[in-house]
Amino acid sequence: MDTLSIRQPDDWHLHLRDGDALRAVLPHTATQFARAIVMPNLKPPVTTTALARAYRDRILAALPAGSLFTPLMTLYLTDRTDPAEIATARGSGFVHGCKLYPAGATTNSDSGVTDIRRLDAVLEAMADAGMPLLVHGEVTQPEVDVFDREARFIDEVLAPLRARVPRLRIVFEHVTTKAAVDFVRAQAEGVAATLTPQHLAMNRNALFTGGIRPHHYCLPVLKRERDRVALLEAVVGGDPRFFLGTDSAPHARHTKETTCGCAGIYSAHAALELYAAVFEQAGALPRLEAFASEFGPRFYGLPLNDARVMLRRESWTVPEEYPFGADRLVPLHAGQTLGWRFAGKAR
Repeated sequence: MDTLSIRQPDDWHLHLRDGDALRAVLPHTATQFARAIVMPNLKPPVTTTALARAYRDRILAALPAGSLFTPLMTLYLTDRTDPAEIATARGSGFVHGCKLYPAGATTNSDSGVTDIRRLDAVLEAMADAGMPLLVHGEVTQPEVDVFDREARFIDEVLAPLRARVPRLRIVFEHVTTKAAVDFVRAQAEGVAATLTPQHLAMNRNALFTGGIRPHHYCLPVLKRERDRVALLEAVVGGDPRFFLGTDSAPHARHTKETTCGCAGIYSAHAALELYAAVFEQAGALPRLEAFASEFGPRFYGLPLNDARVMLRRESWTVPEEYPFGADRLVPLHAGQTLGWRFAGKAR
């Protein structure tokens, strides 16, 4: 198979930043994807429908001419989120979820939730409105091992939440462990998960191969090989509860290559190529289309895209870096050769 045609996919977990950074990275996503769930962890965070509308307008203004890309907006939950804001968000037509960042868990999460029980009224309002909760699933207690933060979150936060508000639809984002896969599979309905290219392709050894690799550092951090295998089995098995979400997260090179580097991996430059390589290596390339283009829209209650895109079997070298406003951005697999290349819309 030298070419692959699939229904145009969507990215169900994406960081676009703002300003010059937004304008630098948006074309990569808008070229491959029709829609994307856009994360709200700006500075200041996108906590209201009005702020989401303004951010959406900036994204649309930054699109390349002729692009048909649609940003799907989200709200950033805090301890002070007003339950009445949920009805406003649902009525807007452009807000498609609310994001739970445990305070201190990841980039720009300082304004996040300190105790999920503070949000019980908000979560009930979300369940009533059919608004999905998008979860960064890690505890933040300093005594918890970084490799155990996701599993502890399931036991201490997510499972009790599911029991308290069983009608709430939940997306367990960028899952990284067998424990997370098992949790999603154990739910009767209303729970799904996104998976990134890095967590499907790499284990935690990739952080240390030949020395510290700051551009392989993300949160949740890469996990053990048995966890990677569990994620891979979930997606190549065709389970519709698991779908594409890159968590592509751009940071300037100098903020990654420093004594206290930022967490985040930039993959939007070659998102579909990276997923295609994973599925091909697993002998499951025919199942890529459902994972990338069907399961996500169906969970969110949105129509499938009509357009199709092409991937071509072609060796190419990922650039060492890309422009990022006044800075530079190092992509995943910089300087390395990939075997698939995006070839545009199918005719």
